[in-house]
Amino acid sequence: MPRVAILVDTSTTWGRRVITGIHNYTRLHHAWQIFVEARGLEEPFSAPAEWAVEGVIARVSNPKMVSELHSLGVPVINVSSIELPGSTFPRVTTNVREAAALAVKHFQERGFQNFAYFSLLGLSYVSSQQDAFTQAVRQAGHDCTLFGVRTHAGAEPDWSFDLNKLATWLKRLPKPIAIFTWNASCAREILFGCQVAGVIVPEEVAVLSGADDDLLCEVSHIPISAIKVAAEQIGFQAAAFLDHWVTNHSVPKKNILLSPLEVVTRQSTDTLAIKDPALVKALNFIRRKADQPIQVEEVAANVGISRRALERRFSKTLNRTPAEEIRRHHLELAKKLLGETDMRIPDIADAAGFGSPEYMAFVFRRELGLNPRRYRKDITSC
Repeated sequence: MPRVAILVDTSTTWGRRVITGIHNYTRLHHAWQIFVEARGLEEPFSAPAEWAVEGVIARVSNPKMVSELHSLGVPVINVSSIELPGSTFPRVTTNVREAAALAVKHFQERGFQNFAYFSLLGLSYVSSQQDAFTQAVRQAGHDCTLFGVRTHAGAEPDWSFDLNKLATWLKRLPKPIAIFTWNASCAREILFGCQVAGVIVPEEVAVLSGADDDLLCEVSHIPISAIKVAAEQIGFQAAAFLDHWVTNHSVPKKNILLSPLEVVTRQSTDTLAIKDPALVKALNFIRRKADQPIQVEEVAANVGISRRALERRFSKTLNRTPAEEIRRHHLELAKKLLGETDMRIPDIADAAGFGSPEYMAFVFRRELGLNPRRYRKDITSC
């Protein structure tokens, strides 16, 4: 039974899914003795010296790791998009250019015409994504504004960087604008900068992470949209590469670049690019008050225009009424609570701003064709 070291972090959704893909391959094909340890993204990795490995699958992330892996004299498959001097290991990773093109498409579908990239200085792989996004934006006929900060450890923004400087940049950007960045940590800093700048997310600034870490993206005070890459397929294909190499002593002749799967849309990009300030303010008010039984008159009063004027603006730009928008947010919140909690139906009706379980049931039947209890049963049995 071959001994294989998996030098991939377990702290991110991407790393765990890559390891899952490797495990799926071994269950279908050859069983391996696998060495894997709980590690953070930037923690040092190495194969155990006392455990003679016959192959390695690794996120090769620094020159020291390149040297150590070469010294092992065994087959190594690289699952990282990081390009390092002397790293000649066969690679299975994400197609960065396709991911950038997917980001631009996601923003264009929402009507954005202004674009920016939040970068990490000194990291070649972030520069590669930045260049790919900038090129995709220009091919779409637009310009891309750039802003870069120093790093703390690997692909993490330096915690001491000037948030006020970021806020000043965000204020000066044309609105509405779409911002793409490397990962969830970078996206979080953009959201903090928007708070300082008094800029509304997503109506004025939409933020998209290039990597989907479901925990970090979901716990953000504004849940972060992100590109979901084919991590499990990367792990599966890397294992297939390694298996062929070990079994047949034949080095894979080419790298494999896998297309990203989709954009996981969360609140940070869940909007349309709207230039009407009153409408932007109204949508933000409805979003923030989704857990309360608000009325159209309250929205109009907050915006400072009449109900009739507000309804005209909604109809012209969004082709729906303010009341329909309010119900849409109540419904989405109720669906989330039904699927992710064990709260009682009456409590969910209250927490989702419906006011009563009877009204919530009425909206569910009209919009979805089933009652809340059946919706919960269907969604939790998937």
